Amino acid sequence: MSDSALATATAQIATARQGVPAIKAFFDRATNTVSYVVHDPETLRGAIIDSVLDYDPASGRTSFSSAEAILAYVGEKGLAIDWLLETHAHADHLSAAPYLQQKLGGKIAIGASITLVQNVFGKLFNLGDGFVHDGADFDMLFNDGDHFKIGSLDVTVLHVPGHTPADMAYVIGDAVFLGDTMFMPDYGTARADFPGGDARTLFRSLRRLLKLPPETRLFMCHDYLPEGRAHFVWETTVADQRAHNVHAHDGITEDDFVTMREKRDAGLSMPTLILPAVQVNIRAGHLPEAEANGTRYLKIPLNVL
Repeated sequence: MSDSALATATAQIATARQGVPAIKAFFDRATNTVSYVVHDPETLRGAIIDSVLDYDPASGRTSFSSAEAILAYVGEKGLAIDWLLETHAHADHLSAAPYLQQKLGGKIAIGASITLVQNVFGKLFNLGDGFVHDGADFDMLFNDGDHFKIGSLDVTVLHVPGHTPADMAYVIGDAVFLGDTMFMPDYGTARADFPGGDARTLFRSLRRLLKLPPETRLFMCHDYLPEGRAHFVWETTVADQRAHNVHAHDGITEDDFVTMREKRDAGLSMPTLILPAVQVNIRAGHLPEAEANGTRYLKIPLNVL
């Protein structure tokens, strides 16, 4: 993680006042996931971040109501979608990126370290020689400090591992979409006990993000209702996180954070959809190929996690 990438993101935020993105959030109550459509008001070019494919684990049925809500908004605004961005290979929902790509076009992108995640989970699910761990299912793999455009909006990519090895934050204009790395201040930070996760690495990623300008807008990928709050929210600022984040506010030491995070993670259950979600999301959201009988199957490894 280079300081030059952070410097670029900081300069971008400082100069973005005349070109801030338009942002529309879509909250999926079933998975507590927030997806975003982000676009340039000048050119109407846009990106979709962390989309959700509806999945019923009891029946194994997929559906598209969450994605259709995004499609309706994109059509209403007359947007052209250039990117379908994933902050990481999610363990709590399946990605709808391929479905949206079929309808809208755009490139499906994720961090380059997805290859590490593919390698670990490819073995766990015994996906065999036909599953290649090179990220080829994605159209673009980003590295720390990469830069691209959404219309006239500047985008800088920051690698923020710890929750998983491949977590990325997208700095779009003056806004940061940071996936699961951080939650709202009253809920704290992501877990770090998945394969390849690391609490110490997560702390360093958090501190890196919190070096951005205090007024920087931060957009969460999830919200959960902690005690004392009745409404879902997903937008905050660097200043608010530094002052109030219950796990990572200013003054928390790295060792204290690691002790807290590891103790907390030891008591957490696995996400309900981790087994179906990860094996789909490491394939860029593509479902497994149908077998000889025309049916697609997901694998459930027993007594592994």
